[in-house]
Amino acid sequence: MAHGQDKKLLARIKRIRGQVDAIERSLAGDTDCADVLMLLANVRGGINSLMAEVLEDHIREHMMQPGQSALPSHEVAEDLIDLVRAYLK
Repeated sequence: MAHGQDKKLLARIKRIRGQVDAIERSLAGDTDCADVLMLLANVRGGINSLMAEVLEDHIREHMMQPGQSALPSHEVAEDLIDLVRAYLK
C-alpha cells in the first residue's frame, strides 16, 4: 500500500477501535438496545468501508499491471470475483 494511504487507513481503524470501545462500555452499562444496535451498525459500516478501500488498493496494486489494457482478462476477472466472494461475505 502507498504510504499516504497507510495513514488514512490507520486513522480509520483507530476510529473503528473507538466505536468498538463505545460498544463495550454500552454493553457493560445499562444502555438501550436500540442505541447498542446503532453503535454496532456504525462499526459494521466502518469495517465494510475499510474492507472496500483495502480491496480496491489490492486490485490496483496487484491485479492491474502497467501496460495492461483497461479491460481485464478472463483470469483477472475471475480473480476479482474470488476476492469479492472471499472478503465481502
